[in-house]
Amino acid sequence: MSHRICTGIGRRKLGKLIEELAPLWLAQQESRLRGRRGRDRLRAEGAGPAHELPFTDRVIVTLVILRFQLPHAALAVLYGVHRSTITRAAGEIRPLLAQRGFAVPGKPGLRLRTLADVFAYAAAEGVKLRIDGTEVQVRRPRAGRPGRRAFVSGKKKQNTIKSTAVSDGQGRLLWLGAFRPGRMHDVTALRTDGIEDLLRRHPDVQAEADAGYQGLARDFPGQVSAPPARASPRSAAGPAGAPRGTRPRTGGDPAPRRRSW
Repeated sequence: MSHRICTGIGRRKLGKLIEELAPLWLAQQESRLRGRRGRDRLRAEGAGPAHELPFTDRVIVTLVILRFQLPHAALAVLYGVHRSTITRAAGEIRPLLAQRGFAVPGKPGLRLRTLADVFAYAAAEGVKLRIDGTEVQVRRPRAGRPGRRAFVSGKKKQNTIKSTAVSDGQGRLLWLGAFRPGRMHDVTALRTDGIEDLLRRHPDVQAEADAGYQGLARDFPGQVSAPPARASPRSAAGPAGAPRGTRPRTGGDPAPRRRSW
């Protein structure tokens, strides 16, 4: 499973990633155990039963899930563990990966962790941003959960989580965030993450977006560009109160002729 086809990165980079995340994961585990015990440990570090899934396999499993969205139960069969072990491992490693931020092409030492970092980078380097929203299908929230209907996407007709992707002019990903329930509009999700304040703070930053961000393009016409809205068939058919004979015909069939007997 450590092959590049499965994880998306080479084994040398995978080794460096594991080496970087190991102390963070150990500190996370020690903090969790200390909170459960309510005191410092009495035995030396490493004592007690070993983990069912070693840390290296936890990182690999998480990368495979993020790359292919494989069911946790399927990976549990491959590793010979319970499904909950895979779910718990992914829940521990994903936040550590998110804390690393996004690598910038051509700048190995630079990491973008927030939307503010992206705008600061774009202003300094003169990069034109591209903004788009995406949705991922999720499990249906349990019955009785408050806000359950907020996850139903009007576009997908499914329970989804919506996120916003920001890339440079060549389509290389710089940031992915603003995670919101699927029912929320694209521009609303981005506004709640503070993009309006960032546009005012960096007036030289230019951005392109799709038709879902027309409101943002209207409020910032000199910075954000979005295609115009497409005319709906109802608006093309003329006013609703117009007489039937005066509305333009949208179909291809000719108007029926009146016969005089």
